[in-house]
Amino acid sequence: MASVTTQKHTNGLEFVEVKTDLCEARIFMQGAQIDQFIPTGKPPLLWVSSADDYQIGNGIRGGIPVCWPWFGMSEVEGFPQHGFARTRIWNLDSVNIDDQIVNLVFSLDIDEQDRQYWPHDTSVKVLFTLSETLTVSIQNTNNADYQVNLTQALHTYFPITDIHQLSASGFTGSKYIEFGEGPYKQPSDTVNFNKETDRVYTQLADVQHLHTPNGTIEVSRENSQSAVLWNPWIEKSARLSRFNADDYLTMVCLEAANVLEDNVSLAPGETHTLTTHIRWI
Repeated sequence: MASVTTQKHTNGLEFVEVKTDLCEARIFMQGAQIDQFIPTGKPPLLWVSSADDYQIGNGIRGGIPVCWPWFGMSEVEGFPQHGFARTRIWNLDSVNIDDQIVNLVFSLDIDEQDRQYWPHDTSVKVLFTLSETLTVSIQNTNNADYQVNLTQALHTYFPITDIHQLSASGFTGSKYIEFGEGPYKQPSDTVNFNKETDRVYTQLADVQHLHTPNGTIEVSRENSQSAVLWNPWIEKSARLSRFNADDYLTMVCLEAANVLEDNVSLAPGETHTLTTHIRWI
């Protein structure tokens, strides 16, 4: 039997719990942020720090934070990093269950407080399809009569038994900036990890793979030619909030994105959907 229920965390955050023959998942109304996805008979596909205390007003350190309507630091001093969507309460608009496949749609109302950050007349939704594969989309529609530009990312944290045994592949033909600074570099196809890694890739192929001790995770994207590969390593781990000093050993982020020259430019009436698909293979 498939079930979708709304429940409340002990710290007060509401979440949607999904249980089917294919998977189990948990998605919080705050940030439309999924923090658990476990395909039946396989290991979890998402990682969350044990230091996170699930407090109202804080994005969860793990799962898939939604970075919107900008990624990273804003060009405007004092604006929140990675936008404001990940700390806002979203609406659950629809639930559809079809043969154990669950589709959920969340939307965000832009209130007066957030108009200071985002005065544009746009609508944004996050869509989930939960089966053996996790599919997550950000859908933007421009309702204004002028062009609107934005950047965004699905900031996915993956569980890695040992970062020293991880290799990531699928980067041939792209270019990247390390630590957000130029100049661009040309990557090899495979990345191994022995120091802080903070790379923004562009002109990137649609599919990458994370080769872990527990198996290989496939990460694919639609309407995205950019992605972020991140592990904070030792020194930065000590400075991060809601993050244990040794958490860098068991996680990596590979984030479907629209950043740098791959930013979203919406003409009046236009809709853009960024999608990522995640599965064990």
